[in-house]
Amino acid sequence: MEKHVKGTGKHYDYLLVGGGLFNGIIAHEAGKQGKSCLVVEKRSVLGGNIHCREVEGIMVHEYGAHIFHTSNREVWDYVSGLVEFNHYINSPVANYHGEIYNLPFNMNTFSKMWGIRTPQEAREIIESQRKVVSGEPKNLEEQAISQVGTDVYEKLVKGYTMKQWGRECKDLPASIIKRLPVRYIYDNNYFNDPYQGIPKGGYNGLIEKLYDGCDVILDTDYLEEKEELSGMADQVIYTGTIDSYFDYCYGKLEYRTLRFEHELLNESNHQGVAVMNYTDGETPYTRKIEHKHFDFGTQEKTVVSKEYPAEWTDGMEPYYPVNDEKNSALYARYQELGEKEEKVFFGGRLGEYKYYDMDKVIESALKFWREKLQDKEKQD
Repeated sequence: MEKHVKGTGKHYDYLLVGGGLFNGIIAHEAGKQGKSCLVVEKRSVLGGNIHCREVEGIMVHEYGAHIFHTSNREVWDYVSGLVEFNHYINSPVANYHGEIYNLPFNMNTFSKMWGIRTPQEAREIIESQRKVVSGEPKNLEEQAISQVGTDVYEKLVKGYTMKQWGRECKDLPASIIKRLPVRYIYDNNYFNDPYQGIPKGGYNGLIEKLYDGCDVILDTDYLEEKEELSGMADQVIYTGTIDSYFDYCYGKLEYRTLRFEHELLNESNHQGVAVMNYTDGETPYTRKIEHKHFDFGTQEKTVVSKEYPAEWTDGMEPYYPVNDEKNSALYARYQELGEKEEKVFFGGRLGEYKYYDMDKVIESALKFWREKLQDKEKQD
């Protein structure tokens, strides 16, 4: 990657607005075709929210825990062909007022909660508690109870979800937890995906490989210099917030955001697990992340991060789109505007106003390249 200075008169095939994972895939595919890319990034580093920062030899997931997992063999081969992954398996625990439970909800969880041993005992308890919900669940609370019963809902779902979304569970749509994982086996592996892990040494190596050969402009807001920057390339791939691109002409889309408190502790092992969820309603943060456990670290110190969900306002990082009916309708209007742009394409979590796991970002970017960009090159 090379730093680029504006005004040199150099012209590019692609201007990539935002240096996250989506545009990283576009950059890598374009590079394989001999195409030139200029990346414009608002932050001082590339990588988007998967950027890691080294502290005392520990790679800190600065913008929240990112655990790569996928059932798509093509995606796994793609990323593991670029960097080596470790064998990290996500097995978080829940802390409810000091009581520790395994996640996802499985026989270890049920055994601890009810003092039972067999799947049949767990099923009978959950079935009896599910009966308080009749008919189709009308909200998140009813949806959760219909899956896991009242005890698990009250201790391990309710408080965490209220903190995460800043709303009562009765006021949230059932669709948010359509896929609550429930297992009647003693298995703490959170994901069902056969391929999972974290790049050895963090995600920065992956980002460097993806953007290799690109020119890069950091600490620059594309929207403040849109006309000049867009004129430097044939095509623009925009991964920022779509409503800001159009100057919020229809109003602002809503997001949830996260605030992090990172702390370096003079101890070798703080909580014994990478991810601990705090599921009561009183603890102000949702999770504590101990980063060294992502890479099986043996350092003498440790870094712990607390995650505080919050309502998004201007100047904050937009993390989770609020895909309710109102915001979905608003996004559809911006999407119509986006489709009328002649040389600008919108992609990624913010450009498409859609929550993506990392593997789905890669799937989307590869599909986008093959259907929108690669085909266009063939036509030209």
